[in-house]
Amino acid sequence: MPTPLSDGFIQPAEWQPHSACWLAWPSDAELWQGDLPKAQAEFAGLCRTIADPDPQSGLPRGEYLEILVPDAEAERTARLALEGLGARFHRIRFGDIWVRDTAPIFLTGPCRALAAVRFAFNGWGGKYVLDYDTEVAAAVAATADLPTYSFPWVLEGGSVEVDGEGTCLTTRQCLLNPNRNPGMNSEAIERGLKEALGVRKVLWLDKGLINDHTDGHIDTIARFAAPGIVVCMQAASDDPNAPVLDNIAATLAGFTDAAGRPLAVVRVPSPGRVVDDNGEVMPASYVNFYIANRTVAVPTYGSPHDAAAVSAIAALFPGRRTVGLPARTILLGGGAFHCITQQQPEAGS
Repeated sequence: MPTPLSDGFIQPAEWQPHSACWLAWPSDAELWQGDLPKAQAEFAGLCRTIADPDPQSGLPRGEYLEILVPDAEAERTARLALEGLGARFHRIRFGDIWVRDTAPIFLTGPCRALAAVRFAFNGWGGKYVLDYDTEVAAAVAATADLPTYSFPWVLEGGSVEVDGEGTCLTTRQCLLNPNRNPGMNSEAIERGLKEALGVRKVLWLDKGLINDHTDGHIDTIARFAAPGIVVCMQAASDDPNAPVLDNIAATLAGFTDAAGRPLAVVRVPSPGRVVDDNGEVMPASYVNFYIANRTVAVPTYGSPHDAAAVSAIAALFPGRRTVGLPARTILLGGGAFHCITQQQPEAGS
């Protein structure tokens, strides 16, 4: 049976050009309760940064926004909030807004071809099983009108990070967790990633942040900023994740990528101890940023380290405008900006 690998498709790096960004409008009052208006406001701020309207003409200069809405009422409120951003709306039902994990992963291939690849989804190891989430990937791929590859094993998009040149970062805590694919060991997972994403080398970190609902998704702890360059966090003095963050940096420093380059490790400040209304530590991360065509959207949490982290990340992307945006309410739902976005690359990028 043909696979992306056999057909010459790969998952490109996030900094390569996008034609669109897929997101899902926060609309479930039962899930978000009193936080829904704040979540919608944070979402709209992210969309404005991705669309990057021209200050003179008001016309969007960034990538298209492809917004999932479950019904007419949600579409009405989304249209009002995103007015002027050129957003396109799609009536696709979903459980919640974490499309990084529920939507397909988009691939580029020979002759400027695009494709999508989708996997099984089991609610992050059975912890958050919501209606319609298992159907999002197929619906998005069909709406995008792309050929689609399908794999029967569980994979969430936030659990893998690629450099577009054959290297994939991930964590044992997530991909080797018995709540995902209990019949697959590390060798089987690596074979699957190579077949599905076109990577040649898989680099394994151990685990992620405290109270991360996703069991250690890579996109909260380590991200590629360019080929051979990876960014992770330096713990603030009050950060309960300090031992984990130090282990991540040390492990990354010992890696070489698929091209044989030692990874250059850049550490940016962590948010420190960020807690919810019950005093529980939340998995706040500045590296859960989204790299758009013209901008980089960095989540902020009202931490004293927000400005320093945004400045440090900006230095990694000199060709883009880096913007820090409030994300504390979205974090209460379980993630930040990278978790609620899924880029569709330009054909041939």
